[in-house]
Amino acid sequence: MVQTLAAAGELQRDLQRELTYDGLRAAEAKGSKGGRRPAVAADKTDAVRTAYLEGRSIAGLSREHGVSRGAIRTAVADLMPDHTATTEDAPAPELPVALDMPGKVADFLRASDLEPAERAALDQGVVVRRGQGYTLRVTAIPAAHRRLLALCQPLDGTASVPAQRKARREYENRVTTLVPPGP
Repeated sequence: MVQTLAAAGELQRDLQRELTYDGLRAAEAKGSKGGRRPAVAADKTDAVRTAYLEGRSIAGLSREHGVSRGAIRTAVADLMPDHTATTEDAPAPELPVALDMPGKVADFLRASDLEPAERAALDQGVVVRRGQGYTLRVTAIPAAHRRLLALCQPLDGTASVPAQRKARREYENRVTTLVPPGP
């Protein structure tokens, strides 16, 4: 009986959520914009921005227009010195990603000839003990992970030990699932 009531309540919540989203999408299609209206009216925004560019203080503008300093900051946000404009053409900077590299792969890469950036990423990696072996938690940008993966290609050859091939495949799976594809 309780389970039936819980299922009915869950169904009602799902239906309510679905109807709410349908209403929001219909309002958006009509041109309505959700959310709170800006405190600085659209016809006053140009005057506020011009006054700010002329050197007026945010506090003075807020007193003059009868709104909070936060509302003025919102109106002139793209004009403020700490604002960094993002263009759609510019690629987003790559953020470092921490991945666990199997110890057999790390040992192979340490013995090979690496670029300074890859060498630094390996040297700064944190060793995590796993049973008899270990993994190296490497924090680097995705491009560095992809280069490291490319450098350990010889581990797929027939001359390598099966455990090394398996370790390389594990690292490849981690890189392909957690690191977005690069240019």
